[in-house]
Amino acid sequence: MNKVGRLPKILHWLFAFFSVVTAIAAVVICIAIVVNPTLPAGTQFGPIAVDFAGQPGTVVLRSDHGNFDLAVTALRGNVIMNLEKGSALIDLLKHYGLPLMLLYTVFFAVLFDLLRRLFRNVARRESFTQQNLRLVQTIGISLLVFSVVSALGESWFSHAIYSYLVQNAMLTISGTPLHLPVSHGFTISGGHGSFGSPVFFSGLLVLALSEVFRQGLVLKRENDLTV
Repeated sequence: MNKVGRLPKILHWLFAFFSVVTAIAAVVICIAIVVNPTLPAGTQFGPIAVDFAGQPGTVVLRSDHGNFDLAVTALRGNVIMNLEKGSALIDLLKHYGLPLMLLYTVFFAVLFDLLRRLFRNVARRESFTQQNLRLVQTIGISLLVFSVVSALGESWFSHAIYSYLVQNAMLTISGTPLHLPVSHGFTISGGHGSFGSPVFFSGLLVLALSEVFRQGLVLKRENDLTV
């Protein structure tokens, strides 16, 4: 009898750990959405040193009785962006950003759980089974669906934030005040959730591998009948 290597068992427990962690993170995000936390008056973050295009910069966020002032300085003070009374921006980050974070954590929790179940079966020497075939197909379909939904979510979030910045941000470059260009409608992001993203092609690859699993399952059944 062939022995099962340690790797499937290690991956089983590793994905089990990741699924628990992401599930807890999803619960925390749900609580944050329901509680809708606010920063107390007098809270200040920064100045935080950041890197813009290889040049040093700073970000400062101050809270004062429900209002927020955000100041970003970059390129040795040549670029300055001020956002006064930015409480609405914080609300946008909570109302748009938290659901997007929840989407990601729920997806990864489901993905890790599917992988945990898959490698649990492999560790039991149950590789070419109907259950494993369904698991691989579900993983592939989940990746494809997530690539589309995340593209819409990221674009929805980016459009809301940029539209707010266009109306409220004061941008100064070398002492010259400038206005951000107005966004011309809602467009789907070309980032991680687009059809050209690695996630989308990973879904296609996994679905292709599911066909290999299906053929292996057919051959196994034929071999069992022959024996």
